[in-house]
Amino acid sequence: MLTVSELKRLHISVSFDLQDGECVALQGPSGVGKTLLLRSIADLDPNEGAVKLDGTLREAMPAPAWRKQVTYLAAEPGWWSDTVQEHFASWDHALPLVKRLGLSDDCGPWPIQRLSTGERQRLGLARALMLRSRVLLLDEPTSALDPGSAAAVESFRRVPQSIYEGARDMARQIASSWEGRTSRRLRKKIEMLFAHLKRILKLDRLRLRGPNRARDEFTLAATAQNLRKMAKLIPMQTIRPA
Repeated sequence: MLTVSELKRLHISVSFDLQDGECVALQGPSGVGKTLLLRSIADLDPNEGAVKLDGTLREAMPAPAWRKQVTYLAAEPGWWSDTVQEHFASWDHALPLVKRLGLSDDCGPWPIQRLSTGERQRLGLARALMLRSRVLLLDEPTSALDPGSAAAVESFRRVPQSIYEGARDMARQIASSWEGRTSRRLRKKIEMLFAHLKRILKLDRLRLRGPNRARDEFTLAATAQNLRKMAKLIPMQTIRPA
């Protein structure tokens, strides 16, 4: 469940809950702040208030991780490579979605410049759906589509559950348990210790990745702390000039 409490951005101030599987339409005249609200929920713009996903504050996780779970799709999606298929982690897996949205199944090697505004909009939606986000924030996803294409997009409100949904439910239960909360709290301590280490050693660009990242961060930070303590125990030798 997504919980928004007293979210404030410029003239906007809202509170609401969004249940799993629920679809809500945000309507209003141009300039009222619909885009500002969606971008604030995704933490793309400065804002005040509390936003939680299954009880977890967005501040408790890195911003990229939050945006992967709570994904904002702009009316005009961004493109950073030359061809369509380069924007997908797996074009073969995305192809059924692309075809369901009424696009040609051979559009993968097409250059982005060849696409119409409506085609870019549908491909952006397919790209967002492939992320399997918990929450999708769609900013006018059918504004450039004809009635037939818009109907195809709106049909995705009834997308069947993934075969991995059971595993995701178990992961959510673990995350909301006492053990899950304790694990996150301890992980936060490790991250703070590692950040302190990088600041002392002036290693701001140091990044540890992979499945053993937390353990490696702890080991490196603990080793550096122990070396610093050992250095204080060794008396400094006075160097006499020759």
